[in-house]
Amino acid sequence: MSTTERAGRKEWIALGVLALPLLLVSMDVSVLYFAVPYISGDLGVTATEQLWIFDIYGFVLAGLLITMGSLGDRIGRRRLLIFGAVAFGLASVAAAYAQNPEQLIAARAVLGIGGATLMPSTLALIRNMFHDAGQRQKAIAFWSAVMMGGISLGPVFGGFLLEHFWWGSVFLANLPAMALLLVLAPVLLPEFKAPTGGRFDLIGSVLSLAAVLPIIWGIKELAAHGVASLPVVAIVAGLVFGVLFVQRQRTAAYPMIELAMFRNRAFSGSLAANTIGTLALVGNAVFMTQYLQLVQGLSPLKAALWSLAPSVAVGGAAPLATTLARRFDRAYVTGGAFVLGAGGFVVLTQVRVESSLAVILIGAGLLAAGLVMVMSLVTEAIVGSVTPERAGSASAVMETCSEFGGALGIAVLGSIGTVAYRATLPTDAIASLREGLPAAAAAATHLPPAAAQALLATARQAFTHSLNTISLVGALLLITTAVLTTLTLRRPTTPADPTPTTELAAVSH
Repeated sequence: MSTTERAGRKEWIALGVLALPLLLVSMDVSVLYFAVPYISGDLGVTATEQLWIFDIYGFVLAGLLITMGSLGDRIGRRRLLIFGAVAFGLASVAAAYAQNPEQLIAARAVLGIGGATLMPSTLALIRNMFHDAGQRQKAIAFWSAVMMGGISLGPVFGGFLLEHFWWGSVFLANLPAMALLLVLAPVLLPEFKAPTGGRFDLIGSVLSLAAVLPIIWGIKELAAHGVASLPVVAIVAGLVFGVLFVQRQRTAAYPMIELAMFRNRAFSGSLAANTIGTLALVGNAVFMTQYLQLVQGLSPLKAALWSLAPSVAVGGAAPLATTLARRFDRAYVTGGAFVLGAGGFVVLTQVRVESSLAVILIGAGLLAAGLVMVMSLVTEAIVGSVTPERAGSASAVMETCSEFGGALGIAVLGSIGTVAYRATLPTDAIASLREGLPAAAAAATHLPPAAAQALLATARQAFTHSLNTISLVGALLLITTAVLTTLTLRRPTTPADPTPTTELAAVSH
């Protein structure tokens, strides 16, 4: 197919088919938020098991993205997508009918394997179906909106199901979409694999897993429990394996990742921008959730519903970014989107305990709109800057960076927020108050009304100060990134791939 051939109705319908697995995989990150109390009561889950039920999905997903992206390039992206849909569906049934915590943890791990096959396959197939740069921009804008929408809808969808059915329904809801995907994928989706993919690099796959998993786990442990020797050792070990993985890619006859991709500024600069954007978005989401529930006093379901309000701005952000990128230099549009996100953080610096709900929703809406614009633009730049043969591995690298960004957002902004929270407290503050707002709220339930009110007032004031502080840091980070992104991406560069001139123009402008 010529790279200038435009996609027709079949390709656009196929894009809708690809949205099904993407929506479910992104929802599965957050759909368990409300289900845990029900699962704990039914299966007798301990605190440690609860953490593993939450985290094992993300750990396995992050660790296998590079492997699955490379595998799809070799065996075929549609074939890998179908395999992932089968695995995701079977694991959903196993999770829904788990009889003990161990079975549920194992099922969530298999869900992570399925998710790792689905995510890079969807983006790589878009690269194969939409060769026209303008159409590909629109398709990836839609892809970005669906992914962000799934993360936002997860808690609300889970809360709705739990009000009407048992906790297993949050997993069984995956089945109709996966069944539809299995029926429509062979008809509507093209098959594509690299013509010279070569033998699969098993050693490289093991090294990538050994690099990503310890780093992600270590960062999350540091964020949750503070500095400790084991998480630090895990991060160092992951970095060592990362160096070995890079060395393996330099010397392997058939590497999983072509390191030459990173010499292209459109690719490497966009990866960095995507990582920073995810860091800011995820880091802020943690504080916003606590503010809505523990400062504004909303129930979990009401907090989830109100958190959807910024999605109104997000819904039009990705298409707007695509439109602007066709008229102006992509680097300036990306920089401007970071500035818009920074404006959202500036609004959040003005949030107070007594503020109306509108203040935090406006700030969160501006932040989300700006960062979704960034992610849409850099995703298209990453995918468009490589040849179709490398689209799977490039997509997997991008999504792995997103996982790192999310973990860093929780760790870095969370740590800054903790320091700011404790700096506001009196020196004689009780232990539960120093542990944070959730711990203070739990302790308040066992105190007399007057003492409980005083404890909550102090905790809420300190938490709001910490929210203001991380918002100021976030604003400075995004402004700095806006400048660096503009300088990095505005100059056309000769890519490592023999990408057609029309596609290079789409990346650089």
